[in-house]
Amino acid sequence: MTAPAAATAPAPAPAPAPFPAPDLVTVSVRQGLEAVDIIRRGAGRAAPAVGPVLHDGSGDTLGFLVPPGTADAWDLPGSACTQTNGRGMRFGDLATPTAGGTGWLLPPEAVGPVTDPEVLRAALGEAARLIEAADNCR
Repeated sequence: MTAPAAATAPAPAPAPAPFPAPDLVTVSVRQGLEAVDIIRRGAGRAAPAVGPVLHDGSGDTLGFLVPPGTADAWDLPGSACTQTNGRGMRFGDLATPTAGGTGWLLPPEAVGPVTDPEVLRAALGEAARLIEAADNCR
């Protein structure tokens, strides 16, 4: 009589890849809110939607999460793009920013991973033109 073959346990699933730390484009709140509206209006025309957006505690700036590496070539006047390298946030659990006083205008779970940098660049340019036109009408 032969002994029954021992059942083999399935191999454990590989650990998920760590969430790559996005770069952060910061702009004035006025220009950033206009850009969010512009991107959201364009989303119905097969354009990518806006990704997560942070606001600072003082209400002066908005920060758009963009793909890692964007900071290497970002050169749009009136904005800054910095590599986060995960500083100030817990990536992989994006529910709560850890930098003091910040919060989500558009949280990751509501919008998606990041904003396409070219879409953001175009929206920020349009927002700047709209703001300039509005200011010149006063």
